[in-house]
Amino acid sequence: MAISKIRLKTWFNQKISDPLVQILRRGAEPKQLAFSAALGITMGVFPICGVTVLLCGVAIALLGSHCHAPTVMLANFIATPIELSLILPFLRLGEKITGGPHFPLTSDALKKVFTGQASRDVFLSIANALLGWLVAAPFVIIALYILFLPCFKILVRQFASDAPTAKTSELKSKSRVA
Repeated sequence: MAISKIRLKTWFNQKISDPLVQILRRGAEPKQLAFSAALGITMGVFPICGVTVLLCGVAIALLGSHCHAPTVMLANFIATPIELSLILPFLRLGEKITGGPHFPLTSDALKKVFTGQASRDVFLSIANALLGWLVAAPFVIIALYILFLPCFKILVRQFASDAPTAKTSELKSKSRVA
């Protein structure tokens, strides 16, 4: 049991903590980081599995310097476990919006999807899930931005003071010479 805890901690540090600390030490603006993290998580919970990285790449290409690409991708990675758990709420939201029938999530329907025998109902349910995500996404990104902004202000201030800047390094080297 202890070995698995150590492995999990090592994995968490390598995949999440260390990249986040590197991002914070590079001195990006808190507003840009908050927007990028909110965008990455919002894109990361897109209800079609396997396309979130592509969506994030398109968003980064379209937004250019308005977002911080490493933060978007890290947030997308962090959102991956949440993605599957939100497919059903997005599906139900889409069904409510369209007034469509309630799609039963059974093992039979799942078998049809995997064997390529998906019926019109399955495709309609996917469309409903997409509609639910499209409606929820603006609210999610705004709420996450509001939540993340004060956090990133504190973190950037904290990690910027920990990292030596070029000016302080230059001053220290000059004082040693004199």
